[in-house]
Amino acid sequence: MAGSGMCLPLVLVLVLSALLAGSTHAGPEMDPYKILGVSSRASQAEIKKVYKRLAKEWHPDKNKDPGAEDMFIKITKSYEILSNEDKRTSYDRYGQTDDTQPYGGGRYGHRHDNFYFDESFFSFPFNSKNTRDFADGKYALHFNQYVGEVVPDSYRRPYLIKITSDWCFTCIHIEPVWKEVVQEMESLGVGIGVVDVGDERRLANHLGAHRTPSILGVISGKVTFFHYAVAKEHLRQFVEDLLPQRLVEQVNDKNDQQFLNSWYELNKPHVLLFDQVPVVPLVYKLTAFAYKDHLQFGYVDQGLSETANLQKRFNINTYAPTMLVFKENVDKPADIIQAKEMKKQIIDEFISNNKFLLAPRLVNQKLFDELCPVKQFHRRRKYCVLLITGDEEAFSFGNQAFLSFASTNAKEVVRFAYVYQRLQQPLCDTLMQSKDSSQSPPQVLILERRNAAGKALFKPVTAWNGSEEDKQTLLEELERLQQDPSILIHDAMLPELNNEFASMFVIRWVYASYDYLSEVIDDILHNNWREMMPLLSLIFSALFILFGTVVVQAFSDSSEDKPTKPKTKDGAKAENGSSGAGGTSSRHPKKNFVEVTELTDITYMSNLVKLRPGHMNIVLVLADASKNILLSKFAKEVYSFTGSLTLHFSFLNLDKHSEWMNKLLEYAQDAVQIDADEDEGGNHKVDYTGYVLALNGHKKYLCLFKPVYTGEDVDGKSSEDEGGASGGRHRSSSRDDHAPRKSSRSRAISTLQIHHKLDRLGLWMERLMEGTLPRYYVPAWPGLNKTPPTK
Repeated sequence: MAGSGMCLPLVLVLVLSALLAGSTHAGPEMDPYKILGVSSRASQAEIKKVYKRLAKEWHPDKNKDPGAEDMFIKITKSYEILSNEDKRTSYDRYGQTDDTQPYGGGRYGHRHDNFYFDESFFSFPFNSKNTRDFADGKYALHFNQYVGEVVPDSYRRPYLIKITSDWCFTCIHIEPVWKEVVQEMESLGVGIGVVDVGDERRLANHLGAHRTPSILGVISGKVTFFHYAVAKEHLRQFVEDLLPQRLVEQVNDKNDQQFLNSWYELNKPHVLLFDQVPVVPLVYKLTAFAYKDHLQFGYVDQGLSETANLQKRFNINTYAPTMLVFKENVDKPADIIQAKEMKKQIIDEFISNNKFLLAPRLVNQKLFDELCPVKQFHRRRKYCVLLITGDEEAFSFGNQAFLSFASTNAKEVVRFAYVYQRLQQPLCDTLMQSKDSSQSPPQVLILERRNAAGKALFKPVTAWNGSEEDKQTLLEELERLQQDPSILIHDAMLPELNNEFASMFVIRWVYASYDYLSEVIDDILHNNWREMMPLLSLIFSALFILFGTVVVQAFSDSSEDKPTKPKTKDGAKAENGSSGAGGTSSRHPKKNFVEVTELTDITYMSNLVKLRPGHMNIVLVLADASKNILLSKFAKEVYSFTGSLTLHFSFLNLDKHSEWMNKLLEYAQDAVQIDADEDEGGNHKVDYTGYVLALNGHKKYLCLFKPVYTGEDVDGKSSEDEGGASGGRHRSSSRDDHAPRKSSRSRAISTLQIHHKLDRLGLWMERLMEGTLPRYYVPAWPGLNKTPPTK
């Protein structure tokens, strides 16, 4: 009896389990027609129209109904089935598709509309990286990887990033669509990333993703969120919308000459794609974005009657896409490729082999670095044949002859280029070894770059007028160069090239502003307020500050006239007091706090030799006798520049390191020559007190500030007393040890000049930040060994 009593509960449990299992299998399948409210004979256009209306109505961001998210998932899933003909046919025949089967091959049973809670309960613990239908580990992103790799790479290709988590039920439903989109986009060259909020909360916050799942795009460092239903067509269109609008120009019989002839103005080869489809293929747009700095892209729709003459002119085959690249000769393509399927790898290889013109003009430093790279290995030498010429009509024959000679070049180690003297004057002066090459005739030379600092070896070949004799001379020199590279006997430090396209910045800024405003309007239309909060906060803060300033100014105007005179007197008293009182001279000015470290043999490596790229150390040269005076003046002059994180401030004591200063200034020959001339009549050595050095440890160059005396009132007390507090003790000790050499008046003049040595340092710092100061390059920083004091 006891045994039967124990078996009874077990039997009841089994019966109930069987009934529940039977009811589960007997439940109705999800009917996509019923969910969308369309008939089984509805067209794709009708289904799409109904889907857009329902998706907008039930989107969780707009519909606050508790069941909105579940309903939105059903609508999206139903549209995925009915918009795909194969899935729709399978559902019409068998009542199910592969996507309506349970995830994991029946592991969790059939899905039912009434059991979402139970399903999610059992799905969450198993929704891990190991059991997901699509493994995201291959594309997992980390914060450092995003900042160091994805953002820089996004200037060449867009990225599609999914934000997910292990406990995200909706993430499971978008997984099949995401997998299909990733496979397609990756083959086209789009970057893919997955951010797991559980592992990378910092990166998710950095991107502004506050919910899962979220999908966003990154291009040129800018983040854009995807706001629509997760469908393949929507995601493809999203990637296409990320790209700039003016990447590819539509070319026909009316504008083909204008398009091809713009190679001279843009200094780029031009690419034309002929295809039958009316819209530009996405793979071609992505290629145009990746190579936008090197080539100009155009598209010809072969289905239009307006392109018939263009197809006939270049004998285009209408049965396969054809790509042509044009260089200086617009009548004949420089290269051609034709394939039934223009895959990414084929296009990239074709474009990479035609990135430059036969003889491009050097218009900026970036192009110069690519055309004439720095020598890395002996077998990888690259030589540049450079024509220095003018852009006037008188030089056109010689320029055309140089281009004709360059077109016959078959050597990969030789590149041809030309520069206009008027636009690249510093480079031409250096290579022609002249201070004024503006009137010099055209000249051809061969050069080889040796290091990134600008050192190059070169040899002038001939004055160039395009004659056959000039061509023969150049050909002979190139043959000699192949046998003996040592014929490049001259060396020079090349200056950085001027950016001739800098004037186009305004146009690029207008386009960027237009794209940004379009994105803001799109965010407002989608009510994405959380992502808009930083922008709205900035706008309201600016309005508040502006309004507050106007109100304060309006109320203060009436009372501002009366205290003007007393304030002026007080200000004059304070000014005179600060300059006339000896005790106030050594006091640092309020707020003018500048962290200045001493450059010693201990701090030499970290503060100069191993200084990070882009950083610069501003070094004040002083002696013990003038230390307090110069440091106080130095703090005043450089205080407004302390906000820059790339500037460091130090001082060098001449009493300890005078030899290092002499060795370093050997490379600043122009500045040293001036000082030598000034000191020609005396026997004493050059006084470097008050000099300021801007040292770039990474690029190994320096900029030099020499003291300029601007004081006028020699007999005044202000400057004399200002230096007296700090300099008096050193002078008194000097008088005890040695006989007096100067009168009291000469000592006052000397102190006054020390105080005024840094008067124009602020103007020099502005020129330093603008990059307009001359640079003196140093092959290697001399060692900073302590020099014994002279007796």
